[in-house]
Amino acid sequence: MAQENSKTYLFESMPIPKAVAQLSIPMVISSLVTVVYNLADTYFVGMLGDPVQNAAVTLVYPVMLAFNAVNNLFGVGTSSMMSRSLGSGDHERVRSSSAFGFYGALLSAALFALLCSLFRSPLLKLLGADATTMDTTANYMFWTVCCGAVPAILNVVMAYMVRSEGAALHASIGTMSGCILNILLDPFFILPQFMNMGAAGAGLATFLSNCMACLYFLILTRIKRGKTFVCLNPKKLLGVKKDVALGIFSVGIPASIQNLLNVTGSTILNNFTAGYGAAAVAAMGISQKLNMIPSQIALGSSQGIMPLVSYNYASGNRKRMKSSIVFALKIMIPAMLTVTLGYWLGAEHLIRAFMDNGEIVAYGTRFLRGMCLGMVFHTIDFLVVGVFQALGMGKMALLFAILRKIVLEIPLLFILNTIWPLYGLAYAQFGAEMVLATAAIFMLLRIFRNTGANDGENE
Repeated sequence: MAQENSKTYLFESMPIPKAVAQLSIPMVISSLVTVVYNLADTYFVGMLGDPVQNAAVTLVYPVMLAFNAVNNLFGVGTSSMMSRSLGSGDHERVRSSSAFGFYGALLSAALFALLCSLFRSPLLKLLGADATTMDTTANYMFWTVCCGAVPAILNVVMAYMVRSEGAALHASIGTMSGCILNILLDPFFILPQFMNMGAAGAGLATFLSNCMACLYFLILTRIKRGKTFVCLNPKKLLGVKKDVALGIFSVGIPASIQNLLNVTGSTILNNFTAGYGAAAVAAMGISQKLNMIPSQIALGSSQGIMPLVSYNYASGNRKRMKSSIVFALKIMIPAMLTVTLGYWLGAEHLIRAFMDNGEIVAYGTRFLRGMCLGMVFHTIDFLVVGVFQALGMGKMALLFAILRKIVLEIPLLFILNTIWPLYGLAYAQFGAEMVLATAAIFMLLRIFRNTGANDGENE
């Protein structure tokens, strides 16, 4: 009962700044650690001074990004369903939703790994690997994807489920435990003075760290059995009602499609870049990883408050829902403006920190400056799409995904690469996000108006 009362206070009565901080700060820290561990692969592989090794990490990135298609389907979808069910007081539906999400993620991840293993050669060619980078890329993909898909996906999905009931700290500890282990293992497996496995060593470290994070969540749910709504009992699958599956898929499928479109865009970007050589691919990869830092902060902030938004929307407290969203925007936008300025001024030094190669630094500096211009707009888009998901508005999230990639970003990759070969590619996301952010603000205001969140004074 004390556990339930604590959750009720967090969602219903705790002051907005404190509630947002309690939910978002662990998520942001977790996201930052996740970025650091992603950067660790690039950093330690970069210490080898071999563009081919760095290119391998970059070329496999779209496949690892595709993990998020499953993460979003069963993580975002289940989390939204669990939080809305908590808000409406239907605790049995919360438990059946979590069981459905867990086993759906497990089966999907296993199928994903199997397909990537069976069709490895054509997949590598599709990703842009050539005779120079093929073997190294295949070795990295073996550990990160063929072996690592199941633990990588399960630990993210379980973090979403744990976070949906307000346990943001536990979710972050699980994620960070794997990330920290990855950072510690990277130099041991990668560097020549130790195991000398190169990019393949980075993949092995990633696989082992994801296994650790997955184990943490399995142990956590076992220890907290009876004190948590997260349920992994397969018997709960027998009682899953149609509305539970539809509720998860209505949010999860659009989120999954959104990610697949991101993978498509990333693959096209890598294929364009690959035509300019391994140094250009390595520079683009480093720039993308650096750009992930503010992107993950924005994602962590927006995803952190989603349980609060979902709960208060379902419980009818629309004013509190609006206050949470507006407060998050007031914090996130100035922070991203500051980061954008820092990236623009320090682009050369940031790239050089990962690989002190004149050609790669020259490419990367120009790439990073183009990418960083979209940070503020990207932040707004993240938050508004998160609101769509929290409210169960999967169709709107899908519409924004289609606008972002198919209508705006992918065509801009072709256009800008024609007008400004290679360097124009880095500005495609900026152009797309700027247009989309304008639409996002319009839609957010419309949501406030239609839900009655504007009635009366805010909290």
